[in-house]
Order: sequence, then structure tokens, then C-alpha cells
Amino acid sequence: MPIIPDTKNWTWVLERPCAECGFDAVSCTEREVAEIIRSNAAAWPAVLERADVAVRPDDSTWSGLEYAAHVRDVFRLYRTRLILMLDENDPVYADWDQDETAVVERYSEQDPATVAAELLEAGSALADAFDAVPEDSWDRPSRRSDGASFTVASFAVYLAHDPTHHLWDVRARP
Repeated sequence: MPIIPDTKNWTWVLERPCAECGFDAVSCTEREVAEIIRSNAAAWPAVLERADVAVRPDDSTWSGLEYAAHVRDVFRLYRTRLILMLDENDPVYADWDQDETAVVERYSEQDPATVAAELLEAGSALADAFDAVPEDSWDRPSRRSDGASFTVASFAVYLAHDPTHHLWDVRARP
């Protein structure tokens, strides 16, 4: 059973506030995403310093360490996709099985300090890449292999929800 919600049905993220974390894509602009990423990345080291960072609250919920490793990889993947979108005309990029990656990469066994450093680096690189998007490139299209279509702008705002929600996931715990 996947731990992360199904991302195939993604459009709601852009249409209404998230009922859980409160992220509101409607009031977010693509130019705000770089700062959202920087702020989000800066919050993860404190999560990764927790004594219980590797403990899952239940069998179907990732630990703080697993969420942080996932966010690091999301930042890396989205930077690669953003570069592809800016370099190619209407590229199609492969889906990413985040649950499989968590198992293969052994998220639950990674060193929290290393994940913190890598997450900060990946977040900074992605934020810098969004800051560098030329004004005339925000409407450039792309597609996932499952048929979901994005512009650079909708891709940016869609992305901003993921790390925001995952930080809420780990802070919302008692």
C-alpha cells in the first residue's frame, strides 16, 4: 500500500486549498515558489535532529527521516524536470515511483545529518533554478508519461504543495 497519496489525480492541488496542510495554490504565484522551497528546506534540519526521527508513528505513515529523504529527492527530481522543460519543447518525463524509491534507497536507514545537508543543497539548487526562469518561459509546456500536462508555472505551484504538506505531516504529530 502506498504511503504517499496517489499523484495521478493531481489537479485538485491547483484548484483549492489543501484541507490538511492549508497550502493554497490559488493564492500562490510561480515567482513565490523559490522562497517557499528555501523556507521549507531550512525547516527540515530541526525535524532531522529529533530523537525519534526514524520512528514511524504507524505502519502506513513514513517517519520524519523518510519524509525528509523524499523531499530531498523531490527537490532533485523537480530541478531535473525544470531544466528539461526549459531546454526542450513540450518534453515528456517519466513517472517516478516514490514508494519504490523509498525502499530501494532505504530512506529509513539513511543518516539524518547527511539527509539534512543534502536536502538543504537540493532545495537551494531548485530554488535558484526557479529564480532563474526567464519571464517568457513560465508558459512552456511539459507532460508526464501518464498524460498530466503542466506549464512551468503550474509545475512550480504544484511542486510547492508537496514539501509544504510533508513538513506539515511531520509537525502535525503529537
